[in-house]
Amino acid sequence: MKLLSVIISIFYFSTSFCQIQFSEESQNLGLENTSYGDGLLGGGISFFDFDNDGWDDLTISSENGQPVRFFKNNSGTFTEVNFNFTDDLVETKTVQWVDFDNDGDFDLFVTSNIDHNKLYENNGNFEFIIITETAGLSTLDHRTFGASWGDYNNDGWLDLFILSRNFEDQTYHNILYKNNGDATFSNVTESSGLSMVNYLSFCAVFMDYNNDGWQDIYIANDKYNFSNLLYKNNGDGSFTEVGEETGTNISIDAMSTTIGDYNNDGWLDIYISNTQEGNVFFKNNGNGSFTDVASENGTLMESVAWGAVFIDAENDADLDLYVSSMLNGNNGTISSLFFENNGSGDYNIPLNTGFENDTAKSFSNAIGDINNDGYPDITVLNYEPNDIYLWKNNCPTINNWLKVKLQGVESNRQGIGSWIEISVNGEKQYNYTLLGEGYLGQNSASEFFGIGSATEIDYIKVTWLSGTIDFIETPIINNQMTIIEGSAPLSINEETFETIINIYPNPGKIIRFQLPEIWLNCNLKISDSSGKIVYLEDEISSFDEINMSNFNPGVYFFAFQKEGGSVTKKVVVE
Repeated sequence: MKLLSVIISIFYFSTSFCQIQFSEESQNLGLENTSYGDGLLGGGISFFDFDNDGWDDLTISSENGQPVRFFKNNSGTFTEVNFNFTDDLVETKTVQWVDFDNDGDFDLFVTSNIDHNKLYENNGNFEFIIITETAGLSTLDHRTFGASWGDYNNDGWLDLFILSRNFEDQTYHNILYKNNGDATFSNVTESSGLSMVNYLSFCAVFMDYNNDGWQDIYIANDKYNFSNLLYKNNGDGSFTEVGEETGTNISIDAMSTTIGDYNNDGWLDIYISNTQEGNVFFKNNGNGSFTDVASENGTLMESVAWGAVFIDAENDADLDLYVSSMLNGNNGTISSLFFENNGSGDYNIPLNTGFENDTAKSFSNAIGDINNDGYPDITVLNYEPNDIYLWKNNCPTINNWLKVKLQGVESNRQGIGSWIEISVNGEKQYNYTLLGEGYLGQNSASEFFGIGSATEIDYIKVTWLSGTIDFIETPIINNQMTIIEGSAPLSINEETFETIINIYPNPGKIIRFQLPEIWLNCNLKISDSSGKIVYLEDEISSFDEINMSNFNPGVYFFAFQKEGGSVTKKVVVE
């Protein structure tokens, strides 16, 4: 063991000032004549790389009588493409690319509020076959707006949850379809404990609100007589409704379900758009309850809001928020707004960002990366006469970043339902992978991480629904990487993660630790809460102890490091 005689400083996470600046570039990038028209309550938009060439493409839903439209991203500009695609020219809402059969190409799921929903299987050459009926999905008119995909039973196949907003026939209700793994689905709504009542639901999302490794379902219900629902996944194929217990059973004109960790505490928060009574921002308290903080953190908005999306616009390691509105800002109304996170979880509306003229009647939105510069851009679906908006992020590229895509092996191929954690000098960020969120939107398959002026990421940790955990140490920054499940040099099962490195007592003064065989002869680096390295040791043995009596009481970070991965533990010295 050796104590450092000279204190080595490493800078904790810091940011360089970056003026948020966006410009609307749809007409300059090949997206003329792309208005949604005036279909009922707007439609959905997808900012997803459908041909898997590394560039985020655009897919636009359609009003009645018009086709779904596809725009391929050609290194930063867009060209409309026509697939072998049977389109009934009915009004569509959600357009989602999903690899439901785990074959490596993306199939297409389209919902409609005036016709039945459709599942198109991609044969690998973008020739699509409608398999809705043979797959076991309903061909009735459910008046569906939103849909969400997740793996509720952790079997490696994406399941489907569709919403019903059928005013005419109250016998219609939301449906949970279990993916059988053979290109068919089974309706498990009743057997899983989900309600068979028509709640006039707009959107829903698969999320893990209690961090137990099982995907729960949160539902945004329209109109005050139907409160929102939170279904807790019991881990045995069944759900229990816990809206009242968790404090999430609000009764508002709920439109969207936007999920993110706005305060980087490792718990998923929920933002819900509403009419002029104001939006709701549920902070996850980490104890099975939520608190609405919209009024206190500045995101109430009080407009007629629809789509919302979390976005780290300037790559400064916190989540900003963009919200679409159907009002134009005249006569004291509030149009679409961009909210900047000040780093402490409070939000303000910054000036001179380019959004000042964002006054179209807007509905769905999504984030992607037009030019692969690592700075997320925003697309918005608008009513006529406006085409879609494509807000290009022009923030000076002075902050560093990382983009991460996942490829499941035991888990579903798209890695939906995975936690991605990064650490920068002990400061953590968390992203959770989703398919179907906000209001009818689909974001890029890439997860964006901004790291400010930091020049190194300690590690990436991916926790898959299968229980596999992948560690990658010091990934290359300002880079897009794909992580394949189980391919990292240090891949373990979640069941053994908590016993990987046993530290005790914690809190304490003489800190002991026990290492499993795979961590023998690793290196140990201890940093204090300011980021200063105060202790180094090479090739530590299975059992060891460190006398911290001469260190100031407080929080320290023990980083155990091996080639290809690291584990960081927080230790409190008394």
